[in-house]
Amino acid sequence: MTLGTVIMTGAAGRIGSAVREALREEAGRLVLLDRVPLRAQAPNEEVRAVDLLDAKAVEVALAGADAVLHLGGVSDEAPLPDLLEGNVLGTHHVLEAARRIGGVRVVLASSNRVTGFHPAAHHIGPRDPVRPDGLYGVSKVAVEALGRLYADKFGLSVICLRIGSFEREPSEPRHLSTWLSPRDAVGYFRAALAAPPTPGFAAVYAVSANSRRFWELPEASVLDYTPVDDAEEYAARVSGAPFPADDSTPQAGRFAEPGFTLRHIRP
Repeated sequence: MTLGTVIMTGAAGRIGSAVREALREEAGRLVLLDRVPLRAQAPNEEVRAVDLLDAKAVEVALAGADAVLHLGGVSDEAPLPDLLEGNVLGTHHVLEAARRIGGVRVVLASSNRVTGFHPAAHHIGPRDPVRPDGLYGVSKVAVEALGRLYADKFGLSVICLRIGSFEREPSEPRHLSTWLSPRDAVGYFRAALAAPPTPGFAAVYAVSANSRRFWELPEASVLDYTPVDDAEEYAARVSGAPFPADDSTPQAGRFAEPGFTLRHIRP
């Protein structure tokens, strides 16, 4: 299987660095974008220093793309102006460039934090209402809204992956529900990038096959990937109190605490 020309933003980040090797094995051409310097590691890799706030530079960088994996942006709670600039405006520039190019599958990195205030007792899916657990979650709600807008209004093919706790292995009790293993992350990204660029929008949870997971796995008709790893295999090595403390605890855990956001609100 070849993925053709794949453009990956945020290629120097944690997830980008982890999936880069797997994607270059299947992409005819892998173009890696980031603000920080990168070095090509294979003949089919190209690296470019691009600021996603520069709309023209983004359009030039996406030229010739068959698929775009958009991982760039602010990756955790931060002041809202920073999140709006890094996540929302940057995503707008990627989608607008894809619209101008045409025929491109766009995969957007969303987050499980768009629904973090749902109680841990609830098993939820993409049809449930968003309940962001902080400003970061709000910015990812806006990212998903932009993706849906560009699919509905301009006929783009957009899939949003609501990424779980991406870790080498679970390290805290909440991860037993939310863990996304590196192997499953690659599987989700590969499946999303390989899907035909049929106009439309979908949001799915990218989470491993954890016995305690909060979220529905994707239907094969939406995203043809079945995760294989289960955080339960590591449960004996995860120390700390069980999570959740009670069924009404938000799925986001500590991310839903007021102090987690208040320290990022500027006076």
